[in-house]
Amino acid sequence: MSSELSVTNRRVFAIAGPAMLANLTTPLIGIVSTAAIGRLGDPHLLGGVALASVAFDCIFWLFGFLRMATVAFTAQALGAGDRIEVRAILLRALMLGAAIGLTLIILRTPLAALVFSIMGGSDAVTSAARQYFFIRLWSAPLMLGNYVILGWLVGQARTGIALALQVGINLANMALTALLVLQFDFGVSGAALATVIAETTGFLAGLIAIWKILGGRIDVPRAILFDRIRLLRLFAVNRDIMIRTAALIAAFLFFTAQGARAGDLTLAANAVLNNFVMIGSFFLDGIATAAEQLCGQGTGARDRKQFSRAVKLVLIWSTAFGIAVTLLFVLFGGALIDFITTSPEVRLAARNYMLLAALAPACGVLAYAYDGIYIGASWARDMRNLMLLALAIYIAAWFALASLGNTGLWLAFLVFMLSRGALQALRHPALLRQSFPQQAWLTPASLPL
Repeated sequence: MSSELSVTNRRVFAIAGPAMLANLTTPLIGIVSTAAIGRLGDPHLLGGVALASVAFDCIFWLFGFLRMATVAFTAQALGAGDRIEVRAILLRALMLGAAIGLTLIILRTPLAALVFSIMGGSDAVTSAARQYFFIRLWSAPLMLGNYVILGWLVGQARTGIALALQVGINLANMALTALLVLQFDFGVSGAALATVIAETTGFLAGLIAIWKILGGRIDVPRAILFDRIRLLRLFAVNRDIMIRTAALIAAFLFFTAQGARAGDLTLAANAVLNNFVMIGSFFLDGIATAAEQLCGQGTGARDRKQFSRAVKLVLIWSTAFGIAVTLLFVLFGGALIDFITTSPEVRLAARNYMLLAALAPACGVLAYAYDGIYIGASWARDMRNLMLLALAIYIAAWFALASLGNTGLWLAFLVFMLSRGALQALRHPALLRQSFPQQAWLTPASLPL
C-alpha cells in the first residue's frame, strides 16, 4: 500500500509541478503589456488595454470548461483503456471550441457594446479598449483550441509538453508585444496582434505535438465521434462547469464592486491584496490539475482504491501548500505590499487587511482540491449546485458583516472560500458511493443531466 501511495505521490508532483510553473508565467504577460503600453506615455491607451484585458479574462474564464472537461474526459477514457475515445474527445472538444470562437467573432460588435457599456470607461479609454478588443478577438477560436489541447495533454499526464506549449505561448506573447509596440510603434494594435500571433503559433505547435503523439493517426469512426450519449455527456458537463464558473466570476466581481463602493483608496488596497489570492491560486491550481487527471483516470478505470489514494494525497499536499503560502504572507506580506505599490496611503490601507488576505490560501485549500476532484470524476452537476449555494452563503455573510466595512467584505470572502470546500467535502462520500458500480465508465445512467 505504501508503495502505491509513493507512486501516486510522484504522479501528483509530476503533474502539479509543470502546472505551477506554467501558472507563474501567465501574470508576466500583463506586466509586459502594461509596461510596453505605459512607455507610450498616454494614460488612455494604458487604461484601454487594462479595460479590454479584464473583459477578455472574464469572457475566456467563462469558457475554461473546455480545458477542465477535456482533462476529465481524456483521463477517464485513458483509465478505461479506450484509445479511440481518447482521440474522439480531442476532436469533439476542438469542434466545440471552434464553434464558440467563431460565434464570438460574429457577435463581436454587440458583444463589445455590451461589455464596455457595463465597464463604464471614459470615451478615450473605451476607444482604445475597442481597438484592442476587435483585433484580439480574432484569436478566440485559437485560444479556445489551446485550452482543449492543454486539457487533452494534461488528461494523459503529458504535462511536460503542456508546460512547454503554455510557456512558449506566454513568452512569445511577451516578446511580440515588446517588439510590435516598442520597436515598430504599433501601439494598442501591436499588443493585441501579439496575442493573436502567439495563440496561432501555439495552436499549430500543439497540433504538431498531437500528431506525433498519435503517430499520425487522428481518425475516429463517425459513429463514435457523433455518438449521442457521448455528445450529451459532453454538453451536460460543459454546461454545468460553465454555470459554476459564471457563479465564481460573479463572486469576484461582487467583491470588486463592493470595494469600489467603499472608495478609491479601499479599491486600490483590495487590488494590491488580490495578488495574495492570485499567488496562492497558482500553487493550489497546480495540485487541483493533478487531481483532475488522477481522479479522472481512477474514475475511468472504475478503481475506487486508485481514486481514493489520489484524493488523499491531493488533500494532504493542498493543505501543506495552502498553509505554507499563508505563513509566507503573514511573515513577508508587508514587503510584498511595498513592492507592488509606492503609494503611502495604499500601503497603509492594504496593511489594515493584510492578515485577512493572507488567510485566503489556507481557507481555499478544500475549495481548490475538491474542484479538481469533482472535475476529474465529472461530478459537474453537484459542483454547479454547491457553487451556487456557496455564492448564496457569501452574499448572506456579506449582508451580515456589512457594518464592518471592508473588513466584513474580506471576512465574507473567506467564508465563501471555506463554504465551497466544506460543501464539496460533505457531499463527496455520497457521490463516491454512487459513481463506482461495476459497470462501463460511459453509460446513459452516467449522464449528469
